[in-house]
Amino acid sequence: MATTVVDEADSAKREQGGTAGTTGASRGFSVLLIICGALGLLASAVITHDKMEILANPDYQSACSINPVLSCNNIMESWQASVFGFPNPFIGWVAYPIIIGAGAGLLAGGRHRRWYWLTMQAGTVFGVLFVTWLQYSSLYDIGALCLWCCLAWVVTILLFWYTLVHNIETGVIRTGEGLRRNVLEFHWAVPVLWVGIIAMLILTRWGSALWS
Repeated sequence: MATTVVDEADSAKREQGGTAGTTGASRGFSVLLIICGALGLLASAVITHDKMEILANPDYQSACSINPVLSCNNIMESWQASVFGFPNPFIGWVAYPIIIGAGAGLLAGGRHRRWYWLTMQAGTVFGVLFVTWLQYSSLYDIGALCLWCCLAWVVTILLFWYTLVHNIETGVIRTGEGLRRNVLEFHWAVPVLWVGIIAMLILTRWGSALWS
């Protein structure tokens, strides 16, 4: 009897990577974190560079200011671009390297407790709510788009959604079995629909003016 209990405990520890109560991540999710973090950091770096150039020279035209709609200058000069009192991409300089580090650690076999995963989920919830507000502001208040901002939007949506998928899959966020099965089977549907709706709103808002 005692041997059976010990064997079951050892088996549970092996499944948890040697530490009870911790959760790792698949290679695919780990790589996704690294790629999305790197792309988000790239977008933050380019936007920060252009913002500094605009501050130094008000006549500076960023490379992504192609026409009146695709105009990074209009975005960067809006109050929404510094809503917390400093340029928004500074948030990316902090958040995206954390994501890259998290992905690299998980890829190396790292495992974390439930509070870690819930904290990551909370961070991605903040991120996706923030970029959703920025999307609305770009479309209906500022009236312009920044292509590098659009990249940050997409990677933030992917980070939020696939962190949620991971947490549901591993039981960090507990759901009914039916919902869990559907989320895992059709995990691709939500980001495709999400980004598709944003693209549709952009096309509806500006149409052919995007390329004029």
